[in-house]
Amino acid sequence: MQLMRIYSKVFLIATSVTLLLSGANSYAQVTDRSIDEIKQESIERVKRGSYPLGGLDQKDIEEAFSYITTREPDDWAQGFDKVASKYMAAAANAKSKVEAGAAFKRAWRLYYFGQFPVPNSPGKRASYDNAINAYIKYLNTQDIPTEVVKIPFEGKFITGYLRFPKDAKGPVPMILAINGLDSRKETVAESYTQILDQGVGFLAIDGPGTGQAPIKVDNKADRMFSTAIDYLYKHPKVDNKRILAFGVSFGAHWAAKLAITEKSRLLGVVAQSPAVDVTFSEAVITSKVNGNKEYLFDYIPATLYVYEGAKTVSDLYRLVPEMSLKKQGLLDKPTAPMLIVAGAKDTQTPIQDAELLLRSGDIPKDAWINPRGGHLGREATGWIDPVIFTKVIIPWQLRLIEQSRKP
Repeated sequence: MQLMRIYSKVFLIATSVTLLLSGANSYAQVTDRSIDEIKQESIERVKRGSYPLGGLDQKDIEEAFSYITTREPDDWAQGFDKVASKYMAAAANAKSKVEAGAAFKRAWRLYYFGQFPVPNSPGKRASYDNAINAYIKYLNTQDIPTEVVKIPFEGKFITGYLRFPKDAKGPVPMILAINGLDSRKETVAESYTQILDQGVGFLAIDGPGTGQAPIKVDNKADRMFSTAIDYLYKHPKVDNKRILAFGVSFGAHWAAKLAITEKSRLLGVVAQSPAVDVTFSEAVITSKVNGNKEYLFDYIPATLYVYEGAKTVSDLYRLVPEMSLKKQGLLDKPTAPMLIVAGAKDTQTPIQDAELLLRSGDIPKDAWINPRGGHLGREATGWIDPVIFTKVIIPWQLRLIEQSRKP
């Protein structure tokens, strides 16, 4: 097969592509799903309600797939756009706010999957823009208002969704919610909607390199979250003694780091499958370059997309190790209270990183480790993402908030 360099605008079209790692004396074989395999796996996941197809309808997915014949990114995006646009039209003609909201939400999920895993082509970028538009229209149909905030940051803006409990009296506890590699602030905001009834608000923002984030990933990008915490800390409706951070997948890396660097301003932190040290090692990078079937497709293009200065796979070998919290000398420092959620069979973020984080710092940490779980602790059935969120993550946060109120 012809040797080629992978650039951020070059996509894995074939089932198997050979990458030349510049500066190395070896070659790595990348194996990814074909379009037919992606379709088959997606149908299986939508039946189970598994990520990244949770909340999607099987008939909608099957219709979108009927329009898609290749792995070409714009072909993928256009297939989902055709189905999503029908729901946008239905929302415009809806007879009630509830009916319109349901249609906008359905359109948002389809547009979001149309840009999956990252908007790295013109068609996928259009899908992402459409997803944001549909989501905001959906939010405008809800009883509890959402403010789209623009927080000044280095000449740009951190865009986020700020929501407070309905008719909240006085300052309220807040969650700073951070998405992962291919999730978005919209998906974590949707997960946290259920906490509003518990008297807790949230600010959902995109992690570096994702969504509308103003910067890409590097080992100093956590400064973006410190700016978001500054904003919450000064907000008159926020109880700044009860700010918690949550991060999922790549977002859990940032959450774990904030537990250390922002210890004095965070009541607690939840890190769901945190990348700490081993994840950033050469061996784990190579394992992902060689293919990861737990991830639906295009893991390496998605990773290249989020890193500052990453155009080739060899760039990842140079840039990724710098993300290690151990290498940054942070692991022996004091931390805020933490809940670490992980799966023992995680192929994306090895369980060794959760174990390392548990052994680090100065105070005991809580952990929920699923011995049969993969990434995020999830299983194919049973412990799927929404169940973990509802039964593990939110209860821990609410307990911590309640305990903090006791004399």
